[in-house]
Amino acid sequence: MKSVLILVFSNLRHDARVMRQVHWLRKNFAVTAVCFDADPIPGVTFVKVSQTKLTPVRKALLASALLLRRYPTAYRLFHNYQHLETSLTGPFDLIVANDIDTLPLAFRLSQGAPVIFDAHEYAPRHFENSLVWRTFFQPFYIHLCRQYIPKVSAMLTVGKGLAEEYHRNFAVRPTIITNATRYSPIEPSPLREGAIRLVYHGIANPSRQLELLIDMMAYLDERFHLDLFLMISDFASSRTRQYINNFKMRAEAHPRIRIRQPVKSDQIVATINAYDMGVFLLPPVNFNYTHTLPNKLFDFIQARLGIAIGPTPEMASVVNSYRNGVVATDFHPKSLAAKLNALTADDVARFKENSAIAANDLNAEKNEVIFNEVVNGVLR
Repeated sequence: MKSVLILVFSNLRHDARVMRQVHWLRKNFAVTAVCFDADPIPGVTFVKVSQTKLTPVRKALLASALLLRRYPTAYRLFHNYQHLETSLTGPFDLIVANDIDTLPLAFRLSQGAPVIFDAHEYAPRHFENSLVWRTFFQPFYIHLCRQYIPKVSAMLTVGKGLAEEYHRNFAVRPTIITNATRYSPIEPSPLREGAIRLVYHGIANPSRQLELLIDMMAYLDERFHLDLFLMISDFASSRTRQYINNFKMRAEAHPRIRIRQPVKSDQIVATINAYDMGVFLLPPVNFNYTHTLPNKLFDFIQARLGIAIGPTPEMASVVNSYRNGVVATDFHPKSLAAKLNALTADDVARFKENSAIAANDLNAEKNEVIFNEVVNGVLR
């Protein structure tokens, strides 16, 4: 049996996209996955590494290396996983590298094996709304893209806008594999008389401006109730944790908002099926937010929910195509509230039925076929 190495610098308990890779590949390959953490899976070898701790001294050295464009040094300071070059049992027949940060390591481990690069998002503009990030990290990620993308055997990303930007700047044509979750054979939950249950789930951080959902509730009529399943990154900064604490205090003060305990990624669809509409309002503060096509959109669809979003282009295209929700005219919470207030119970029921239709088209099983075509093409 051929062997595959999956590289990702994340916790797979909360990384649904990479977990789908693991499950797809384990059907035909011996899989080894390098990650921060994961639940055991029969037949899969997990090599767990710790995120490099940036002490004040290490931060200063990293900043200096980045400013001086000493990128090999910066990479070692930022991702201190050189021990994997001797500790991993290889060679591997294929490497799947997730996010640009894993690519240098992937090629050091490849020993000539082909590398598939899953870019997830557009690395050179990831946090372009931050001056500090633009100053220190943007040139670094542009360098990594220029140096390593020409070497990969195939490249993936999550949506059309990101693929076009990579093509425009790095002369590559990534294959699009969306963040769609697996097909779930469930029925839309029945509506409750006089109530419309909204739900949001996902990582909480300041850049997502979740407080806009609280503001939105001030404009909604009494039918609407909002539950939030918030995940906090294991590596969240003290500033982020303070933001989340303040957000929770404000949310819990509202009589129609509840903060719920987060659930594992494979339990999300079954959990949120009890609701009526999934809500997501993400201002386009950077390129990746402008072109986002996130897990949660597909989770909403598989959970047979209506969808309420801002005018994010690729999400809006899905909602408009399947007529399974509402798209606000702008990213102000009052605009989304106006769309929701105009809904009748029949409208919401129709959205949920239309999401059931969309679920047949937008699922991981369809993406698995595309992924396997890429893998087989590379190995041939």
